[in-house]
Amino acid sequence: MSVSYRQPGVVLTDRRFTVPLDHANPSGETIELYAREAVASDRTGQNLPWLVYLQGGPGFGANRFIGRPAWLGRALKDYRVLLLDQRGTGASTPANRQTLPLRGGPAEQAGYLAHFRADGIVRDCEAIRPQVTGGAPWTVLGQSFGGFCTVAYLSLAPEGLSTALITGGLPSLDAHADDVYRAAYPRIERKVVAHYARYPQDVERARRIADHLLTHDVVLPNGYRLTVEAFQSLGILLGGGEGSHRLHFLLEDAFVRTPRGHELSDAFQEQVQGLLSYAGHPLYALVHEAIYGQDARPTDWSAERVRAEFPRFDAAKALSGDEPLLFTGESVHPWMFDCDPALRPLRETAELLAARTDWTPLYDPARLAANEVPAAAAVYHDDMYVDTGHALTTARAIRGLRTWVTDEFEHDGVRAGGPRVLDRLLALARDEA
Repeated sequence: MSVSYRQPGVVLTDRRFTVPLDHANPSGETIELYAREAVASDRTGQNLPWLVYLQGGPGFGANRFIGRPAWLGRALKDYRVLLLDQRGTGASTPANRQTLPLRGGPAEQAGYLAHFRADGIVRDCEAIRPQVTGGAPWTVLGQSFGGFCTVAYLSLAPEGLSTALITGGLPSLDAHADDVYRAAYPRIERKVVAHYARYPQDVERARRIADHLLTHDVVLPNGYRLTVEAFQSLGILLGGGEGSHRLHFLLEDAFVRTPRGHELSDAFQEQVQGLLSYAGHPLYALVHEAIYGQDARPTDWSAERVRAEFPRFDAAKALSGDEPLLFTGESVHPWMFDCDPALRPLRETAELLAARTDWTPLYDPARLAANEVPAAAAVYHDDMYVDTGHALTTARAIRGLRTWVTDEFEHDGVRAGGPRVLDRLLALARDEA
């Protein structure tokens, strides 16, 4: 039963749907999807077109907005909005260390999780669309991984779309995970160099913290083992508009003097565990590299293997000389399943997914080349998370897709400049800009 309630300027309705786990076997096992419908409080009785929002990730539920912030306020001028918790995320049937053992052992868990990629998400959208819109096509807004899903939507079920809008999420159509990370590490290094140019004092601060972690066994309050590699992964912050400033404030008061000498402060450790823990989004770690699997080649811990090709990211080597410590970015590594208590029970499951060789294609180049759905994409110049070169190559491969390439925003531009970003994309898709 749907439940509706009000927030400032908006009426929200909780909606739940049942869909097949495997859409190729519609009479088999089912899972539940949760979505939150949002409509402007002064337009509740109007027959509005629908926009479905696909969150970035993988592994994150849709935004829990309060009122009409960011892009949502702009969208509610024209649409009813469906904020979908993609399968396995948010309030949809969860997939985590607590629930996955219900599937059986690691092999059964890995087989289950193989259904949690973009193609499954697109089929979910098509399964629920008739219940939501009465069968009418809808607009999709895909942020980051949600954009990957949108390109898959254009490949698998374009008849379900009236418009496709993508922010920071045009994937390569054919790159292996190794290609993705070979492009990523130089881009990440540029972001770190830019951070140190803005905050030169952070060079010594980061080196001091890394040196402490190389010589001390630090376990955070939640049981997370803070290694130097884990500390380096805080560079994921540098892909957001405020990320460099957030990293700077995190580093500035890392140590406190104690009777045993200088130690990492409780306040620093508390913040770090919140940034590093995958307890709230374990699917990100489990299927992150699987989103690039499209052929018989395993992903095989691609980010870890490719990192070895970039020795400047080696903390011990940097500290043995006078080089700055390089942070890393959006990547998943096998050591995370040793460090993070939310992931430790899933290590063998993750190994099986990394070794999998039967991934099916997610995108259809021929269908994209014949696309007829109005489409527009925001491409962020030197985006740390999604390679700009890959994105623009894909943009050229999708017939009629119009791009807005900008350095005004980082990867989270739809949050930071939501109304303007959405306005621009809608104008491009409608051929008004």
